[in-house]
Amino acid sequence: MRIVIVGGGQAAASMAARLRAKGHEGPLTVIGNEPAAPYQRPPLSKAYLLGQMGLDRLTLRAPEWWRDQGIALHLSETALSIDRAGQVLTTDRGTYSYDALALTTGAAPRRLPAAMGGDLPGTHVIRSLADVDALAPQMREGRRLVVIGGGYIGLEAAAVARKLGLEVTLIEAALRILGRVAAAQTADLIRALHRAHGVTILEGTGISRITGDDRATGVALTDGRQIDADLVIMGIGVLPETALAGAAGLDLDNGIATDLHGRTSDPSIWAAGDCASTPWQGGRLRLESVGGAIDMAECVADNMLGLTRDYVPKAWFWSDQFDAKLQIAGLNAGHDQVVTRAGQGDHAASVWYYRQGTLIAVDALNDARAYMIGKRLIEGGISPDPAAISTVADLKALMA
Repeated sequence: MRIVIVGGGQAAASMAARLRAKGHEGPLTVIGNEPAAPYQRPPLSKAYLLGQMGLDRLTLRAPEWWRDQGIALHLSETALSIDRAGQVLTTDRGTYSYDALALTTGAAPRRLPAAMGGDLPGTHVIRSLADVDALAPQMREGRRLVVIGGGYIGLEAAAVARKLGLEVTLIEAALRILGRVAAAQTADLIRALHRAHGVTILEGTGISRITGDDRATGVALTDGRQIDADLVIMGIGVLPETALAGAAGLDLDNGIATDLHGRTSDPSIWAAGDCASTPWQGGRLRLESVGGAIDMAECVADNMLGLTRDYVPKAWFWSDQFDAKLQIAGLNAGHDQVVTRAGQGDHAASVWYYRQGTLIAVDALNDARAYMIGKRLIEGGISPDPAAISTVADLKALMA
């Protein structure tokens, strides 16, 4: 069986490794449009941007691994179209016949429209190695940075910039930071952390445009204020890369729509990772996380080889900001109760989410024990009395 994987990220690497580990001996091709072999993306906005991690440590597999596994890794190559009837993928370099095709095309960062200055020199996004390589030389002590967007990427970039000595203003159009992904209690913890390190946070503040003629010089706010800047980072989310799938006529729904096995509306085409959505609780779920990419890619690999294993999302995330680590287990969608527990040490606490009496997620800031126990409780289907979360002396007792 000839298998072709489109995409050069975590999902592609995990899927290729799983296919070989599970005994696939046929032709296996991975096509990525970046010049670098598959690498970790989370450290880009943290350790790599700080200069604490080099490309050698980012790379998921050494060059010889791909060769030893007999995997044809094609870099700097762009997939252009899919002939579903003939089962042929066309790229800017040639054509590839397949028996099974996997789309692991990931997601692309959103930019403000060009009419709002989103394409001016001096504006940046953070998603790829090239993005961060372009940004890093601009992050110099004493310069003024405006971050647009109060999600995790924007906050991580703000934290790195402050550690490098920049003056940082973060602007969030919604009423508070982390509005889409976390409870107000978690946002309060993160906001306090950033303000303690000198980040100016403006919430409920709209943007008129990024100002400047030849390059970005600041941000004009809808209330008439002007925030001067030497550079601007847009951390306003990502969009799943679905153009290739859409042009081929595959079903799209919050990404490339798959069934529980990872198969698309074409039985010969599969999808996994940030680009793909799966059935979940009567709707569709698309996880933007390393853990989700790995789990879904491995499930798809198994099913390509003949298994019929349902993909069961097991959500876990993390975010490093300053010297604090935020660890997240579970999905908090639809929560109707939140309990906060104080931790030990500076900026240490955990936020526990319940839905109809069931524990569904935990955010733990500088509290690895709360994260680990919360994760085990969720995976074990154990829901302690919410009142016990903040009062029990030892969280381990909740496992009983």
